[in-house]
Amino acid sequence: MAGNDWINSYLEAILDVGPGLDDAKSSLLLRERGRFSPTRYFVDNVIGFDETDLHRSWVKAQATRSPQERNTRLENMCWRIWNLARQKKQLESEEAQRMTRRRLERERGRREAVADMSEDLSEGEKGDIVSDVSAHGDNHKGRLPRISSTDAMEAWANQQKGKKLYLVLISLHGLIRGENMELGRDSDTGGQVKYVVELARALASMPGVYRVDLLTRQVASPDVDWSYGEPTEMLAPHNSDSLTDEIGESSGAYIIRIPFGPRDKYIPKELLWPHVPEFVDGALSHIIQMSKVLGEQVGGGRPVWPVAIHGHYADAGDSAALLSGALNVPMLFTGHSLGRDKLEQLLRQGRLSKDEINKTYKIMRRIEAEELTLDASEVVITSTRQEIEEQWRLYNGFDPVLERKLRARIRRNVSCYGRFMPRMVVIPPGMEFNHIIPHDGDMDGETEGTEDRQASPDPPIWAEVHTLIMGNRDNIDEMSSTSASMLLSIIKMIDKYDLYGQVAYPKHHKQSEVPDIYRLAAKTKGVFINPAFIEPFGLTLIEAAAHGLPMVATKNGGPVDIHRVLDNGLLVDPHDHESVADALLKLVADKQLWSKCRSNGLRNIHLFSWTEHCKTYLSRIASCKPRHPGWLKNNDSDDDDENSEPESPGDSLRDMQDISLNLKFSMDGVDAEDRKNKLENAVMSMSKANIVKTAQRTVSGEKTDQAKFPAIRRRNHIFVIAIDADNIENLFVNVKKIFEAVENEKNDGSVGFILATSLQMAEIHSYLVSNGLSPSDFDAFICNSGADLYYSSSHSEDNPFVFDLYYHSHIEYRWGGEGLRKTLVRWASSIIDKKAQNKNEEHVVTEDESVSTNYCYAFNVQNPALVPPAKELRKMMRIQALRCHIIYCQNGRKINVIPVLASRSQALRYLYLRWGMDLSKVVVFIGESGDTDYEGFLGGVHKTVILKGVSNTISDQLHANRIYPLSDVWPTDSANVIQTPEQFGVADIRGSLAKLGVLKG
Repeated sequence: MAGNDWINSYLEAILDVGPGLDDAKSSLLLRERGRFSPTRYFVDNVIGFDETDLHRSWVKAQATRSPQERNTRLENMCWRIWNLARQKKQLESEEAQRMTRRRLERERGRREAVADMSEDLSEGEKGDIVSDVSAHGDNHKGRLPRISSTDAMEAWANQQKGKKLYLVLISLHGLIRGENMELGRDSDTGGQVKYVVELARALASMPGVYRVDLLTRQVASPDVDWSYGEPTEMLAPHNSDSLTDEIGESSGAYIIRIPFGPRDKYIPKELLWPHVPEFVDGALSHIIQMSKVLGEQVGGGRPVWPVAIHGHYADAGDSAALLSGALNVPMLFTGHSLGRDKLEQLLRQGRLSKDEINKTYKIMRRIEAEELTLDASEVVITSTRQEIEEQWRLYNGFDPVLERKLRARIRRNVSCYGRFMPRMVVIPPGMEFNHIIPHDGDMDGETEGTEDRQASPDPPIWAEVHTLIMGNRDNIDEMSSTSASMLLSIIKMIDKYDLYGQVAYPKHHKQSEVPDIYRLAAKTKGVFINPAFIEPFGLTLIEAAAHGLPMVATKNGGPVDIHRVLDNGLLVDPHDHESVADALLKLVADKQLWSKCRSNGLRNIHLFSWTEHCKTYLSRIASCKPRHPGWLKNNDSDDDDENSEPESPGDSLRDMQDISLNLKFSMDGVDAEDRKNKLENAVMSMSKANIVKTAQRTVSGEKTDQAKFPAIRRRNHIFVIAIDADNIENLFVNVKKIFEAVENEKNDGSVGFILATSLQMAEIHSYLVSNGLSPSDFDAFICNSGADLYYSSSHSEDNPFVFDLYYHSHIEYRWGGEGLRKTLVRWASSIIDKKAQNKNEEHVVTEDESVSTNYCYAFNVQNPALVPPAKELRKMMRIQALRCHIIYCQNGRKINVIPVLASRSQALRYLYLRWGMDLSKVVVFIGESGDTDYEGFLGGVHKTVILKGVSNTISDQLHANRIYPLSDVWPTDSANVIQTPEQFGVADIRGSLAKLGVLKG
């Protein structure tokens, strides 16, 4: 309640009196009316108020003439204040408990991680300082990396020549265009919009960068300008002198608008979450097509893959993580603002419960997206150290202490036992300074170099006003109570000090008018003030410094880093009004100090230029390990392959080893150990063998083409059966129904099938053989929850499956391997049934070595009710810096742990990338519920058929205690999702497909 000193006397009085106020004799106004007590009512029910409401009540009480009514109002206010104080104490207690719980979890996870890394820690691994969080690596306080001379800049530029880099930036929400940005139009169209546009423009002007795509949402709504519905917009550089030699047909920076979500509505970012998978599929299509185009132009016929995908804000970070996994390219992330920090602030205010916060802001969906970005990102770019040390450390996936230990081990080339942390780097946002001209009259005699420069004419308002208050706002009656109260208090101060004619406060200003506002303040020897309680960065401080305006800024957050570099003003505690006033008066009164701050700012402002930002940015990308699909690597090293074909040099089955698992040998009668050995031997022989060329190369015509490519390339539609049943028998009952529904299309080959399941390939094949089904009924098998991928093969009845050699290299990013397995086994051993009759039955979770593979660790669950929810196990792994995807499956009786960016839905995107399988021609069949990765099939450009009554017996516990509700990921109004009747038959399935436009009725 800072600033409301008038409350203190009432608060102290009410707290001093305490329980005595409940006594009716203590006041004539505190009386019982039957069972209704007005005082108790205010204590228990008056919530959701803030200090502005209290101030209004105080004003009303002052204006009341009746002593009795005034006393009643004041007494009620006292109770409200008492209730506010009580809520504050309760919130402080809850926050302390949360912090204690988080600290204990992190310390326990850190101890276990360090115990696994058994080598003694060196001095370099100790301490609580984030390692390498600066953009420059050295511990030079007050300095930023910079190109110190024109020669150095030219030398750096020469090193980049010859590179043809393709970069992808993603920013989903808000209205984005290159010119006339509507900043401040709504809460989603703010500084982030300007930042990403300028970043794309600046990167495209850097040496070695050929093309930059900024992907955002296409909005064709009558509520917004038509330009936001244009699919493509080229971003022209501000300065033609910055153009590099990288000029080509498709070079430069572009805004690419991907259609997703409601086509005719502009919706806030909180409502975009269910539509993110649709964006991912659309973006994937664009990137693949653009890579091919660039390959033809500058890649010698080979696709030019993006060197990095950069997500901005949580929604774009979630998208970038999925795209990074689908394309197997490095990912970068910039948070701009973070969900956990916002959640903590909202909880401290006490006006909304956690459920209400989540309903309003979708905060838990946002936080989980940010956790995923920590799992997937190579580099996390921040504006300040404060963002790392006070905001990112709130997340399970980032621990500054553990990050320092891991970084020290990496430098010493010591194993981290499967643990990974993203690299946190500070790269302040850049600015374009070429168009900024400080006002000549403010230089105090420093007019060198300005003789040839035409001075900008003074705006007419300069001659009429001494003070200028600016801001974009609504009508006062439409403003929030806090903002309206602030504006009214300013108007009253103008009236009190009779400043009429000396103060201007227009409702709106254009972006083009901002420089004049800064220049006006500089001309009149004014000061720029930013007294925010917390400022994540402070781009306006840099703008002010570039115009020669000293600053007074909050000491909380980004201004600390800016002041360390520019030294152009004073830092203050925003809660201390006197210190703010003293700092302003000191700068205004001390002309020598004002001039020194102004000169320092102008001298050092180039350290925040876009050139500096982009140079550091590109150097960080260069430090990432290059990643792209494995078959492209094979093509690069296989130039002499005389049999490679121009239209698809790598897209053939000869790029995969037909490991011929020989699964025809009946699994019945073969014990688990023998079966495991045979499978391991087959896999080992596959991994050690060279790529086997197709035996049927001598066969010509269509038969050869069919042998080279999987059957999915010849289908009009692909039906993916992703039903999660209690047992395999229930699964194949529904498989046969689907087969029967499209029997004609199945027989003529226009429809193909993919089975996506948590089962192992050996289990599937054994069931197919024992029930008279053929493996060739399916074109592909996504097994082990997305950890393995097989194709059916007609080469041999004994060898009916072909294993995709490159799939594992595609999904293995940050796979923890044996270090992860040991941690999981240790966790499994800690889950004990204390009521078990004997010790052999007390272990609830046990490792299933018979079905575990190199990229899927499987565990059996004896009693699912005793196992913590999936989110708790995922949280524990993240705290220990182990990145993985944990899936509870088969009605909670099995746990599969696979690579972090692998899943059954991601495997479909891999098939699109690998074989060109059109995702819009894919139909996914699922039940009413399923494994914990079930939600991955609910969104995207593919079509989904939900079989009512199927999988409805799956325990609710699997999806209980979800991090966020299913509605946050399921676009319920999507025309691509349809449900069958409860007791559906073959005709109902075909009818559903007809409604989706897949088949004729």
